[in-house]
Amino acid sequence: MSVLLFILDTLLFCLVCAALLRAWLNAARINLSQQPGPFIMALTDWLVKPLRRGLPMAWQRSRWDTASLAVAALFACLHACALLVVMAWGTASAFDATFWWAMPPLALKLLIKAALQGLLVLALGYAVLSWVQPQSPVYGWLSRLLLPMLSPIRRRLPLIGGVDLSALVFVLLLQVGLMLLA
Repeated sequence: MSVLLFILDTLLFCLVCAALLRAWLNAARINLSQQPGPFIMALTDWLVKPLRRGLPMAWQRSRWDTASLAVAALFACLHACALLVVMAWGTASAFDATFWWAMPPLALKLLIKAALQGLLVLALGYAVLSWVQPQSPVYGWLSRLLLPMLSPIRRRLPLIGGVDLSALVFVLLLQVGLMLLA
């Protein structure tokens, strides 16, 4: 049963992260024609496109890709449901009303966890690329995504020996957020 739980957890967590990243990339107006854009679109298109057709026009005109956010929320709910069903497997509580009331808070927690862990991976990639290969196209892409979150840290944290440590401070803050969430 733990193998099934691990596979479900990993698969659904990756789908939540991909949908959140798609919404964020669209909000930042980053071209999705270069990698990882095509990969993210391939993972999420099968559900985002039909949902986009069904959304009201007012929702489609917002800055945020509401269809991708809705898909992320849907995957988080599916993730929470799968976790609860696997944990209650073989007990009578699987269809208890209390069991289903636990799903929305767990789905919200999983959505926040996916966002924090996704930011953590992006920030670590940004930090490594800033030291190793700052002229990389991926570095510019990550810079556009993370600059709004790194700017407040950069204003308060001076360069130390010409090195910008704002990304590492951001990683520490994300780790603290993940610890508080757990």
